[in-house]
Amino acid sequence: MLENAKKCQSLPLTYVPHDILSAQAQAIPEQDITQPEIQKVIDQMFVTMKVEHGCGLAAPQVGLNMQLAVIDAEDHTFTIINPEITRKSPQRVIFPEGCLSIPGKEFSVIRHEKITVTYFDREAKQCKIKLKGFLAIVFQHEIDHLNGTVIAERYEEQRALREHIDIS
Repeated sequence: MLENAKKCQSLPLTYVPHDILSAQAQAIPEQDITQPEIQKVIDQMFVTMKVEHGCGLAAPQVGLNMQLAVIDAEDHTFTIINPEITRKSPQRVIFPEGCLSIPGKEFSVIRHEKITVTYFDREAKQCKIKLKGFLAIVFQHEIDHLNGTVIAERYEEQRALREHIDIS
């Protein structure tokens, strides 16, 4: 965990059907990324994610309208700001996902097996990463949040596809 995050308090979670969870989050201007206010939010989000036992957390899930998510999965931590999926493999995987904004529920969602994402990190460095497996799923889940989609909606959107390939 980040050293500064140990000193921060967690943030209250936002739950479905709160409007902020279905809205497109606002981009963070590049020059604002390293500002103390944004850095504090990042630290608070890491604390909140740990307290709530999550592996990812998007800013709308704590009531903040900004393109920011934190991820801690498979021994890697990421701060992703203004992320964009630039490549998606045609291969898909189905994986049972939970969501801190929909406690106690799990949805089997179809995701791209491999993706490429560009984003800014917490130092405002532009990054590009190729992901596969669980990390690709987590990134897609958090980026969905930033685009105003929660897994319950993604699950419903995929109903016909799951029925077509006989997966429930």
